[in-house]
Amino acid sequence: MISANDLTPAELAALLHFHAEAGVDWLLEDEAVDRFAEFEAMKAARRAAAPAQPERLAHSQSEAPSRPAAPQQRAATPAPVSRPQPAIPDGEAVQQARFAAESARSLTELKTALEAFNGCNLKNSARSTIFASGDPASGIMVIGPAPGADDEREGTAFAGRQGQLLDRMLASIGLDRSAILLTQIIPWRPPGNRMPSAAETEICRPFIERQIALAEPRAILLLGNYTARFFFGENDTIHGLRGRWKEIAVADQVIPAIASLHPQDLLTAPVNKRLAWSDLLAFQARLRSLSLLTN
Repeated sequence: MISANDLTPAELAALLHFHAEAGVDWLLEDEAVDRFAEFEAMKAARRAAAPAQPERLAHSQSEAPSRPAAPQQRAATPAPVSRPQPAIPDGEAVQQARFAAESARSLTELKTALEAFNGCNLKNSARSTIFASGDPASGIMVIGPAPGADDEREGTAFAGRQGQLLDRMLASIGLDRSAILLTQIIPWRPPGNRMPSAAETEICRPFIERQIALAEPRAILLLGNYTARFFFGENDTIHGLRGRWKEIAVADQVIPAIASLHPQDLLTAPVNKRLAWSDLLAFQARLRSLSLLTN
């Protein structure tokens, strides 16, 4: 078995990032648990309970003739069984999502349409639908990938520790989350924080593109590997995609965008904060050149 002491700092950071993306919140229990002994005890309990069942059945059958026959009763109506909604084919779901998104004429209408949309399987396991928050008139948009556990619990994008770090990152260049538009590509948390599938991504695409079209931002900050790949259409890692301004086309708009590391990346590997700081300074400079930031 490889010990953590055998790994370089970069290898250890990559391993921790892998566990975080897989939904692992804690690496250790508070106390050691012997899962093998726990499993053997469970099997022994089942074996001990098995012989007792035929005896109880025989005992009940022997007593049956001595009991007076109960009057015939009308069978009770079984309770209705809750069945999941039938799955919608991916192509049809994309069409429904596109129609719902394009029908919205404001962000408020788009939020209502998103909350009523049932064509994405991610919604079946999610507790919250996460929508854009902040000031859509600011001209500044920050976009992340998908909700995490804290986001789902609080019903807002970038909650918990990663949200606190993002607030400090924005404050370092003179921004506040309430004064910009903050959103995510995927509005529902994938189970276990897994990556959204290609089909789930395409079903959610019309809603995030419509958010951008309605908000009409003049500059966008993309956070994380998934987000950068989604908008840039490239398969490189965030380290290869970050720090360079590119133009993204949404509806009839062409908007400058720059990608940077996600706050969770920085919590996992703080050494990358210097890279994020460089990206933030580039974003700040562009906002000033567009007169979107004056301080």
